[in-house]
Amino acid sequence: MEVVNGATAEEGRKPLSEMVDDCVQRWFQDTLKEARRGDSAMQVLVAQMYNSGYGIPRNEHKGRQWMEKASRYRSSVWKVGTKRPGYNASDSDSDEENDDINQ
Repeated sequence: MEVVNGATAEEGRKPLSEMVDDCVQRWFQDTLKEARRGDSAMQVLVAQMYNSGYGIPRNEHKGRQWMEKASRYRSSVWKVGTKRPGYNASDSDSDEENDDINQ
């Protein structure tokens, strides 16, 4: 077992769940920065993250505010506001087209 500065390598490791939580929180912060700059795709993602509590405590009011900002550029974002983070408005558009074809 490797010893560094008097501690074994395993003693300095974080549990995987903490690492994932840190990554998700950083993802939220990076996304929020881009959303504030006006990127409508990132505004939708921030809304989804607020609505689901992914990387941030759940807050439907803030999620709705971000969806309203994003909807100024594309009205179809309302279809994906409550979807999992990362679900795109374009995914919703293609789903609609497939529904039309199947009918």
